[in-house]
Amino acid sequence: MENKLIVSLSPHVHSGDSVQKNMYGVIIALIPALLVSFYMFGLGAAIVTITSVAACVFFEWAITKFILKRSPSTILDGSAILTGILLAFNLPSNMPVWIILIGALVAIGIGKMTFGGLGCNPFNPALVGRVFLLISFPVQMTSWPVAGQLTSYVDAETAATPLALMKQAVHGDADALAQLPGAWDLFLGNNPGCIGEISALALLLGLAYMLWKKIISWHIPVSILATVFVFAGLMHWANPDVYASPFVHLFTGGLMLGAIFMATDYVTSPMSHKGMIIYGVAIGFLTVVIRTFGAYPEGMSFAILIMNAFTPLINTYCKPKRFGEVVKK
Repeated sequence: MENKLIVSLSPHVHSGDSVQKNMYGVIIALIPALLVSFYMFGLGAAIVTITSVAACVFFEWAITKFILKRSPSTILDGSAILTGILLAFNLPSNMPVWIILIGALVAIGIGKMTFGGLGCNPFNPALVGRVFLLISFPVQMTSWPVAGQLTSYVDAETAATPLALMKQAVHGDADALAQLPGAWDLFLGNNPGCIGEISALALLLGLAYMLWKKIISWHIPVSILATVFVFAGLMHWANPDVYASPFVHLFTGGLMLGAIFMATDYVTSPMSHKGMIIYGVAIGFLTVVIRTFGAYPEGMSFAILIMNAFTPLINTYCKPKRFGEVVKK
């Protein structure tokens, strides 16, 4: 029997979206944060970013060609470049090259290609690489260069991050919160931290661009940021001498980077708007809990990976009603 393709009558609507267009759109949105990282950390930020991107692209090409034996290569769709940038943004600017290479291999090889490549991975690849490095190399991953050392790399002077000071306050250091940078410095990025997470302003510019281009919707980032603000605000109201202001939570660590660029990953986040809000609220809640009561000062990466695992369940719970379906009472 001959199979025929039946096409309905016009008009037909095509959005013009593609994987490649959206990937490069996100990369464009990351440019303000990338420029700030170069301005604040100079040579170190450049070495970390170039190494991470080049390694991710190479490992994806090599795995696709020699292990999966697929053709053509997927390195031009922008996903490997984006993974490399996001991995670099989650690293300090003095990270040794050999550790970056391991992180890129884990991100692409384990976080992405093991599951079949883009569209099949249940967890955000860059976060898989980042958490692997955090657990495997905790000293190197928690040595934070002070901003402004433009020509320093491995020998850069380091200091405690705002999140570390917040953790010290919770553990009884009464003077820790007084050492936090001012809100304006936190907002602009003049503080120690990962190279791509320090400037809330630059990341918010990226959010505005992606919302304008309709690359993402507002549901996930707004629900995460609102939940963190409310939950952290309640704790600060209850005991301001121990718990930092909600604005400090919003402007420090990987919260903005994770909420805007990593939790919104198409593959690993829920599909419905209701599911996105549930997902975002859970990430925000878990982030504050881990930051405040967990072993690590930062909780964003772990919160996103935990909720990545719940995404299929959320999609099942928030499945929309099929058109024409009759609901039995």
